[in-house]
Amino acid sequence: MRIAIASGKGGTGKTTIAVNLALSLVEREPVQFIDCDVEEPNAHIFLKPRIEQVRSVEKLLPEVDESLCNQCGECAKACEFNAIAVIGKKVLVYNELCHGCGLCKMVCPTGAISEVPHELGVVESGEARGFPFSRGLLNIGEAMATPIVHTLKEGLDPDRLAILDAPPGTGCPTIAALHGADVALLVTEPTPFGLHDLKAAVGVARSLKLPIAVIINRNGIGDDRVERYCKQEGLPIPLRIPFDREIAVLYSEGTPLVDALPAWKERFIHLYHEIISQVGEGAASVASGFMPDDLNRRRTQGATVHAAEDVPAVDIGPNEGPKKGEAG
Repeated sequence: MRIAIASGKGGTGKTTIAVNLALSLVEREPVQFIDCDVEEPNAHIFLKPRIEQVRSVEKLLPEVDESLCNQCGECAKACEFNAIAVIGKKVLVYNELCHGCGLCKMVCPTGAISEVPHELGVVESGEARGFPFSRGLLNIGEAMATPIVHTLKEGLDPDRLAILDAPPGTGCPTIAALHGADVALLVTEPTPFGLHDLKAAVGVARSLKLPIAVIINRNGIGDDRVERYCKQEGLPIPLRIPFDREIAVLYSEGTPLVDALPAWKERFIHLYHEIISQVGEGAASVASGFMPDDLNRRRTQGATVHAAEDVPAVDIGPNEGPKKGEAG
């Protein structure tokens, strides 16, 4: 089963929910944790994983041999993303726009286009608190996070309950994290901004035909508009976390809620039972892959993964992570 924890905006507390849900279930279920917020992963602050393996995630970029190119423009016509242009006798490639689908190479009549790998980031995997832990890291300056999210999900163990901490917002990385989940837990707060972004997140989850449950964090700071919206839309609210100084202090210290306040563990276990009752115990993942057609799969993922690089195990502390090429 795959549980995706998402939110329409950053800072609502989705990582808090994901981490505490995983820690509450680890003694009852075989759990795995996947931090899909590859632009700003922070689950390691609470789980302090031991990283044992690092893999490079790449996309293929076109490279034009000008001695073979006849400037016919077929590559530019074929590109859906306007990542390649023919201007006079020059072919310009815009790497940031390229999705690595390879179509330009396929349509080139003279074989002038080859593909070269370009690293987008890395996927790290290891162990945290008794369960497998994985996270993605997008390289600084890169704009394409989705291929790293896809690579993370390819490593899911189908025999384990997957807790996916999705990226915030409603963009492509979030959709990639939610795709194939069995349920979407949408974390919000009772404020006008929280309601606005919750509506956007609900729209995305419904477009993917996912069962939805809403969790209200910092309950008590605003009004009842989120509650009224959920009632109107038929969205269950199985958990409310109060706006509480003690909880805020624990968060700022990087201490999971269920470690310091054991009574919360039963509340997260109850949350899990509510999810099970909503989606059914036999719920299966929507799909193991993303697109049946190989070309569409490449277009969606736009990435290749180099052979796994075994690295010395690294303990990630609350404010650091291993930099690429370093042990820690």
